[in-house]
Amino acid sequence: MASEPPRKGAKIEIANLSKTFEAMSGTVHALTDINLSIGAGEFFCIVGPSGCGKSTLLRILAGLERQTSGTIEIDSAGWKVENAMVFQESGLFPWMTVEENVGFGLMTRGVRGSEKSDRVEAALKLVGLTQFRRHFPHQLSGGMRQRGAIARAFVTDPAVLFMDEPFAALDAQNRTILQEELVRIWETTGKTVVYITHSIDEALFLGDRTAIMTAHPGRIKEIIDVPFPHPRNLMELTTSSSFGDLKLKIWRVLEEEVNRARASEDGA
Repeated sequence: MASEPPRKGAKIEIANLSKTFEAMSGTVHALTDINLSIGAGEFFCIVGPSGCGKSTLLRILAGLERQTSGTIEIDSAGWKVENAMVFQESGLFPWMTVEENVGFGLMTRGVRGSEKSDRVEAALKLVGLTQFRRHFPHQLSGGMRQRGAIARAFVTDPAVLFMDEPFAALDAQNRTILQEELVRIWETTGKTVVYITHSIDEALFLGDRTAIMTAHPGRIKEIIDVPFPHPRNLMELTTSSSFGDLKLKIWRVLEEEVNRARASEDGA
């Protein structure tokens, strides 16, 4: 898997997507008129105020929820597995070893024998967990558990990887290490990644483009091109003036939405 030349992941087209929920207080509009085009092999980040519907959008794209209206087209021709998802918590089964957890998705798809072993081996190598294959999740650090979750997602060779704040619960050092590892893996595999984060720094380090969502109900307010070439060094990048200027630009847009959300809560 890691030794093959990178293939471009799936192209994603979202048109006029909306999502509503019925609550005791009435109809809740979570997402309104979302329109996005994400290129094959692109690392696309999404930031926005808390409660703006970022995770809901990701779950809809992953097929875990259904939109109320609008369309989603994922061009995954040539890929057996359309997508995989990594959450904030690793979700590893505590009664399984790392190796068994990573291979679980293959087992449910009927992949057995040497093919399964080879693919698990490649996935463990990709995230640096070969020496910990016999460990159980409780024997691993938080960062290592997230490595296991990433390996479990990649082992099925999905066209698209959806990630919902996968490093948010980690300490700063582990988060930085895993961000750099994720960029390396993405560059190696060429997959399409859609990544939810609250961190502007993370979005600028990881992403090719960053979408900024409005406060509730969630819309796409602006999409920012991230001009920094790959490979990127986080420490060098964050000290550059161009990084600081772009971070401030995104924060100004985001700040307006955060303040609007607070004003709406105060007036409720």
